[in-house]
Amino acid sequence: MVWGALAYDSRSTLIVMRGTLTGQRYVDDILRPHVEPFLNGPPGTIFQQDNARPHTARVAQDFLRHFQTLPWSARSPDFPPVEHMWDQLKRQMPSCHSVH
Repeated sequence: MVWGALAYDSRSTLIVMRGTLTGQRYVDDILRPHVEPFLNGPPGTIFQQDNARPHTARVAQDFLRHFQTLPWSARSPDFPPVEHMWDQLKRQMPSCHSVH
């Protein structure tokens, strides 16, 4: 799995993780070390994520209740900004293939 974040004027490094991403692993390996410092930065920072199962796990929701979040609409007609990033990555790295 690859995880990344983007903001109006910045982006995170891409984090490559092997194995299954559980809610607890999401908190321990992504939210706490990478997202929390960002959310504790400038006032008014808002975090949004999709409705993937690890994101909606109780442990992840409990962790995020201390921060301002924006719900992700399950039926949004908008193309999320992160999808543009993944599309760009795919075009720049045509020789990379998924390994299952």
